[in-house]
This record gives sequence, C-alpha cells and structure tokens, in this order.
Amino acid sequence: MEEAKFYTRTDNNKVICNLCPHNCLISPGQRGSCGIRKNINGELFTEIYEKIAAINFDPIEKKPLYHFYPGRKILSIGTIGCNLHCKFCQNYDISQTNIDEFPYLKNYTSDEIINIALQKSDNIGIAYTYNEPIIWYEFVLKTAKKAQAKNLKNVMVTNGYINKKPLEELMPYIDAFSVDLKAFTEDFYKEITLSKLEPVKETLKTIYKNHKHLEITNLIIPGLNDDEKIFKDMVLWIANELDKDVVLHLSRYFPTYKLDINPTPISTLESLHNIAKQFLNNVYLGNVQGLEKDNTYCKKCKKVVIKRTGYYTDIMGVDKNGNCIFCGNKILKYC
Repeated sequence: MEEAKFYTRTDNNKVICNLCPHNCLISPGQRGSCGIRKNINGELFTEIYEKIAAINFDPIEKKPLYHFYPGRKILSIGTIGCNLHCKFCQNYDISQTNIDEFPYLKNYTSDEIINIALQKSDNIGIAYTYNEPIIWYEFVLKTAKKAQAKNLKNVMVTNGYINKKPLEELMPYIDAFSVDLKAFTEDFYKEITLSKLEPVKETLKTIYKNHKHLEITNLIIPGLNDDEKIFKDMVLWIANELDKDVVLHLSRYFPTYKLDINPTPISTLESLHNIAKQFLNNVYLGNVQGLEKDNTYCKKCKKVVIKRTGYYTDIMGVDKNGNCIFCGNKILKYC
C-alpha cells in the first residue's frame, strides 16, 4: 500500500478523497467509490500501488489511438477498480472489484515496468489502460515520470473523471489521451455510470488546452445515447470547444455486464458516422467489420493514406514526417 495523494482529513478520523469529482467522504475502515482507496486510521491509502492485473504488448490502435504512432506497439498495463460503475462495462471483472475479491494481482515496481517496455524494439512506451488509470494515480504518476526520462511515451486510456488539480499535476508526463465520452447528457451519466458529465467535458478541454494528443471514443448504445440530435450536439461541442481534427471513434455496443440491450444496429452507426463527418475531419467506426470506415483519408486529396484491417495497419500514403505522399498535406503529428 501507499499513502494516497489528494485527500483531506476531517472529524472523527474521516477523510475526503479529492482525486475525482465523487469527493468521497470515507470513514475509517471503509473504501471510496472506486473500491481501492481505503481509510486506515484517518489516513487514505491506495491498495493497488504496484499491483497489476494485466500486462501485454498491444497495437496502439487497440487503445484506440489511430493518429498516434500508427502501426506501433505499446506496453499496456492495468490493475483493478474504477471510479465509474457503467452498467455496460466490458472489463467489469477487473474494474468492478476490489483487492479482497481479486486474488490474481501481481507485484511490479515502476522500474520493472520500464525495463519491460525497453526490451521490445518497436514499443513506443506505456499505456495505462484496461481498468481506470485515474484511480491508480500514484503508481501512474511515478511510472510516467520514469518512462519520460527514458524517452518512452505515456498514454492514458481513461473515462476522464478526475479533479483539476491532480489532472494538471499529471499532465506534463502524459503524451496522449484516449478518453471515453460515454454520452452527452447528465441523465445518462447519472443513471448508467453513477457519475456526472460536466467534469469529463472539463477534462477534455484541459487536455486540449495543454496541447496533448487527444482521441475520443463514444460507445453507441441503442435507446440510451443514440439520439441523433443529442449526438449532433456532442459533435458540435467537440468541433467548437476542442478542434475539428480531434479524432472521434464510434464503437458498436454488445450486451455485457448489467445491460442486455441488443447490439447496436449497423444502420445506426452509419447514420451517426455521417452526422459526425459533417463537422469533424477524423471519424472512425469500431467493432464493425467490412465497412472500411476505419481507414484514414487525406482531408485534402481524399485518398486513402492508412488502411486498417482489424489491428493490422498499412501506412500506405504517409511519409516519415506525417505528410500525405500524394499532396503533401499534414496527416499525422506523431508518427
């Protein structure tokens, strides 16, 4: 265990965790909403420091990141717990549990993770993923600092539910964010994830203002977040508050965890994809085969420059500087 950052002591040995917008008031012996930050005798501790549930070399496209070193590998690590409780969680076996219920954690120090990352020649860095890395804050921060010192890239795959101060302290060490924007209404966030939308929007704006690479994923769930008007509002917000070049991934939902709604119709995804393409330059479909809507096109000459089949990436029209080989237009900042 490690003493947690960002908490306040109160009366009767209670503490307030200030890491995420839940701002949990935690009594002695109890844990916060994330299930892994525990009050022990009036001090807050993280129970997952140096504890890992999953570690793999993944294609960067799996995060998903399509405009950040495409075709490369990244060491992906994750632990247990999450500060959201999405009814459709795809990784609920590790995210919706705690250290008492999950006996499969393995111990790794930051230095050991760095050494593993350096062993693979085509590995660009470390991705903090699988569960929610925000609640792993202390370990992520320490590891990211050491990784940066070794010229490794740091990537966070996150729900974006974090308070401003810890986010700003973390920001200098993270190169790219893949943020799951789950919907664009407070009702959805409250009822389906037990959280709030507004803090996630603030996180997205902070990431963009700090000039970090940003890609957004929106899982489309029939009847819950597929309303075309609300979706258009979300796309317009991304274009106006962030940038038209911010990458948006639309992902197909399949029944899992506490939701048994039928999978997202392909026609719904195509309709929303068409709406998004009116306002954003880089829109992709995920969890869908055969539609060729995960290829990258040059927005100037309209030619295919990166072709994707599953996680196989063919960089066929981008030079080493990230420019289109057909017309010279800038495609990628990071390649």
